Amino acid sequence: MEQAPLLPAIAWLAASEEPAVRRAAHREFLGTPWPGGDVSSGRIVSSLLAGQTSDGGFGVHPYRKWTGAHWRLVSLVDLGVTGADAPTLPDAAGTVLDWLHSDQHLSQVRTVNGLTRRCASQEGNALYVCARLGMAADARVARLARDLIRWQWPDGGWNCDVDASGRRSSFHETLPAAKGLHAYWEASGDPAARAGAVRAAELLLEHRLFKSSSTGRPIDPRWVKLRYPEFWHYGILPALLLMSRMGLAGDPRTQEAADVLRGKMLADGRWPVEGAWWHPPGAKGQTDVTDWGRTGPNEFVTLSAVRILSRGLPAAVPTADPAGWAGSHA
Repeated sequence: MEQAPLLPAIAWLAASEEPAVRRAAHREFLGTPWPGGDVSSGRIVSSLLAGQTSDGGFGVHPYRKWTGAHWRLVSLVDLGVTGADAPTLPDAAGTVLDWLHSDQHLSQVRTVNGLTRRCASQEGNALYVCARLGMAADARVARLARDLIRWQWPDGGWNCDVDASGRRSSFHETLPAAKGLHAYWEASGDPAARAGAVRAAELLLEHRLFKSSSTGRPIDPRWVKLRYPEFWHYGILPALLLMSRMGLAGDPRTQEAADVLRGKMLADGRWPVEGAWWHPPGAKGQTDVTDWGRTGPNEFVTLSAVRILSRGLPAAVPTADPAGWAGSHA
């Protein structure tokens, strides 16, 4: 995608009220130095950091949806928050590692017909977080990578369904696992992690990221909806972002999904959110600790879309705020 159509969205992101979003726009799209500011002071980031206890957790099981440390950390790292921004993040990651390596948790790993049945999104998301937080040298983190590689199915993915035939993996479990292995390879240089991520990406690419190989139609209509955060759910937005990070955005098999994403750009240059996997604080159901926005143009969906579509383009500073969005966050 040419740079010019993205400039309104970049200008909007650069004027965000959330410091983490502004920093991402400056560093990733504008090529300009971050002018500074406390990233942890933003509404979203401060909500995700709130309530941390002395043991590093947040007073609930690490995997509690969507308020446990597991989910908070993925959201924080996706926004580019690091241990330098919030020094207690490695402590929170430690509680996740303790859970994943506990005897109780590991006893849930099953092998049926020679295939490991494992919710690999759990290890995958944790591996992604720890690699991004500079924890790749931790032996517990290296074990996550080894386990994921050991559990990988012949088709390149992972699946936790004990009743599955073994013919096909779960895209929901495969995307986070691939994301974690790729991040771990970037942090550690482990070639086995790279190979595992590439095998998983090939599975997704075989299906044009969202299509049935037999019918050519979307495997699940929800996969083409733009939602944020995705947590463990599959969709073209996180899939395209991973392909971009892996240097696979130029693969022709990504183009149909990318065209769907381009087609969802609003007339004003932003991207909408199309549903949510979460409920806002205080609501019934699986609530998040913050409100990411459930309708209309969405900063976080737009940030992902621009990250995907700007990959490989030279940074260019918008000369003006073309839509007058500075301070406007509808």
